[in-house]
Amino acid sequence: MQFTSSRNLIVFSVGLMGLAGGMAWVGARQTVAPASIYVQKVSAEVRETFARDNTAAQNIVIVLKKQADLSGAIELKSKSEKGAFVYQALTAVAQETQPAVVKILEDKNLKFQRFYITNMIFAKKVNEETVKALAEREDVGRIITNPQVALAVQPRTPGLVGIRTAGIEKNISYVNAPKVWSEFGAKGQGIVVAGQDTGVQWDHPALINQYRGYNGETKAVDHAFQWHDAIHEQINSGSNSCGYGVAIPCDDDQHGTHTIGTVVGDDGKGNQIGMAPDAKWMACRNMDAGLGAPTTYLECFEFFLAPFAHGTDPMTAGNPELSPHVINNSWGCPESEGCEGSEMLEAMGAMKAAGIAVVVSAGNEGSTCKSIGAQPATLSGSVFSVGAMSYTSGKIASFSSRGPSALTGMLGPDVAAPGVSIRSAVPGGGYAGGWNGTSMAGPHVAGLVALLWSAVPELVGKVDATFNIIRLSATPVKTLENCGGVSGQAIPNNTYGYGNIDAYNAVVLAKQIGTLPAE
Repeated sequence: MQFTSSRNLIVFSVGLMGLAGGMAWVGARQTVAPASIYVQKVSAEVRETFARDNTAAQNIVIVLKKQADLSGAIELKSKSEKGAFVYQALTAVAQETQPAVVKILEDKNLKFQRFYITNMIFAKKVNEETVKALAEREDVGRIITNPQVALAVQPRTPGLVGIRTAGIEKNISYVNAPKVWSEFGAKGQGIVVAGQDTGVQWDHPALINQYRGYNGETKAVDHAFQWHDAIHEQINSGSNSCGYGVAIPCDDDQHGTHTIGTVVGDDGKGNQIGMAPDAKWMACRNMDAGLGAPTTYLECFEFFLAPFAHGTDPMTAGNPELSPHVINNSWGCPESEGCEGSEMLEAMGAMKAAGIAVVVSAGNEGSTCKSIGAQPATLSGSVFSVGAMSYTSGKIASFSSRGPSALTGMLGPDVAAPGVSIRSAVPGGGYAGGWNGTSMAGPHVAGLVALLWSAVPELVGKVDATFNIIRLSATPVKTLENCGGVSGQAIPNNTYGYGNIDAYNAVVLAKQIGTLPAE
């Protein structure tokens, strides 16, 4: 048997054995997967592709029926304990339940990638017969697609690129982050923020000293456990300036550098662009020049749950002690692009169980109601969604997605933050203003989590309590928009959620609450 491995994407060369012709052999009798099981377990997108061409081979995601029980994490006090428990529970279930399906894929000589954060396997170029055989198995829960999903961005305001603000950026001042710095001495120290995006220029002047892989005193650099590239091969047909599976941080689009800049950026020379400039950052690239897939997103979540060194197996070499405290996400998983999103549910719950706060952008599909449906925030209550507003007017941006969730009916976004005409870092060591999008708003909240956990260490790992403090400390904003049967005069509403964030109010409220119970 021969194999090659990139991360844990494995190519096996073995003799063809086992299942054939979509049938499972039981003694001398053939059994064919009943049509009802096929329909129940296999997504419509997969079935429709085979209906058009039954000789087609598709990339599929095989989600195993058994998923890890993480409920025990709530009894643990520290983020460290939670993370270790969650990693052990997830990997144990994956190691226990995946071998039988792996054997089928090996025998079919198929390329595949194993995941544990959601117990699933991504398999490439699978034919209809094999899909039917897999669907028949009791241990297989569902079989879905792995679509290409484009980064949603808004046009940048003409003429503002490169315009510099002397000192603290107006959007940072608007949410009262500087008041937290001065009155509480909290600037994010002791907190690690992660960016899941298009990558990051790690040595940008506003970011290098905050990079966890850089020692400012010795100038030593070590990217192990600080950076992961989930893009192993071409997804986007356009050019990619970074390459694939790179071991050194790189940004092939600008978007990731800009967003992490709003979380932690400060060059010490007047470019004060970040909410929490004393926090550290790490990152994972989940898109190929702005085009990703659910599996690339999930691979990054595995890296953040338990960081691993480049080229090692996440299921055995992960170290949850090195996980970040909060993750900023500026991507969606729209049903319109074939993303079912159900594979995200378990992963989102795992991050919360591990005491890691996940912040997501609400989406740029506004201003219609129920336009927030494309975002992972709508899949569960495990993450925190952020709409975009203007720091010059205090009003919601027209493009900001409104609730309720098209998938779950949940109210959203949770809050709003500055997302219009934002200036931050861009690759090449420079800065760019005039950026618009909920992608620009989300990093303000990720930075706010860093400020809160720096100012009130008792909050670290207590995700629900932290999110509730941010909601309740926001400045309420009413609107004439009525979405999902909820009046715009109500707080929360489906336009602003609980309102516009206020970092100072959030820290004051957290300190007033005092000792918090476990969660």
